Amino acid sequence: MPTITVDDILERALIGYDLSPSEGVVLLKQTDPEAIAHIRATADKLRQTQAGDTVTYIINRNINFTNICEQHCSFCAFRRDDGDADAYWLDWAQILEKATDGVQRGATEICMQGGLNPQAQINGKSLPYYLKLVETIKQEFPQLHLHAFSPQEVQFIARLDGLSYGDVITALRDAGVGSMPGTAAEVLDDEVRRILCPEKIDTDTWLEIVSTAHKLGLHTTSTMLSGHIETPEQQIGHLEKLRSLQQTAINQGYPARITEFIVLPFVGQEAPKSLRRRVGRDQPVLADVLLLGAVARIFLGNWIPNHQPSWVKLGLAGAIEALVWGCNDIGGTLMEEHITTMAGAVGGTCMEVETLQNAIASLGRPYHQRDTLYQRIEKR
Repeated sequence: MPTITVDDILERALIGYDLSPSEGVVLLKQTDPEAIAHIRATADKLRQTQAGDTVTYIINRNINFTNICEQHCSFCAFRRDDGDADAYWLDWAQILEKATDGVQRGATEICMQGGLNPQAQINGKSLPYYLKLVETIKQEFPQLHLHAFSPQEVQFIARLDGLSYGDVITALRDAGVGSMPGTAAEVLDDEVRRILCPEKIDTDTWLEIVSTAHKLGLHTTSTMLSGHIETPEQQIGHLEKLRSLQQTAINQGYPARITEFIVLPFVGQEAPKSLRRRVGRDQPVLADVLLLGAVARIFLGNWIPNHQPSWVKLGLAGAIEALVWGCNDIGGTLMEEHITTMAGAVGGTCMEVETLQNAIASLGRPYHQRDTLYQRIEKR
């Protein structure tokens, strides 16, 4: 049987076929500059047909409401124990103040995630605390889209309160959560997770919670933490699980699905020493991130058309480069971001709208503001 070449794989992708996992691995393992250039060009073409030329962005504000966390993930420089000098836990007034600031700066979305703080309870229960977080913002700003609480946080609430995932998601949705960040995915491979985040939910639980959210009408995003100990095979396994999750949502006619895919490259500068030593570098290798992003576009694009780089992790120049490697969205203004910044990322924490617009325009591409669910926002 003749061996399948990179050209064959890319030609099939361009006429609309889904890559098989083994074809995805072949692409990820390319080191020849010519083959990589061909992968980039294919990803860029597919981006154009699947998502168009316009680069979208969102005006949003991040609120990381506490860094107190019961877990010890090996890549995390954000978490603290209760009582540490730099541990923090925002009160309701501070949360409202940050939301108000976001609204004054034009935000349509608040993205809210935090550490797993076992003391974050009301009357001995976890869910009422999270519902109050939501209501504090939604009562004041009903128009804001709340993109909040990862699958890990849903599992945390469910475990502490003895509830099903569906119960937790339904309660959060009914209180005003509009969509769920697909974070805590890291790499959806339990061998990797055992080293990276042994206390976190396993792969099947992450997939179950995201699928439950889709069933219950909550859209989610999807992410991959890349560039640490995972292999190309494990990266493709992760993409395959996401694609299959999306196919289920579409084929079953669920009211919600995955809206976007984001590569989150590992930033090691301030990470715990054991993983940092193992990885051997402090900042992402841009070439690796770009190739993975291009292959992700080719692998997922028929099913998940929106792809976004992380300017916080790559810096703005790296994120702009990703827009010619298959990405069609530049992400959000954020206004504040602690998790990646505390890991030693170079991208900063706040991006002015004009900065994002000028960066996109530098590629000769049009830009447009969008909301969380990728509806374009028309200027009044």
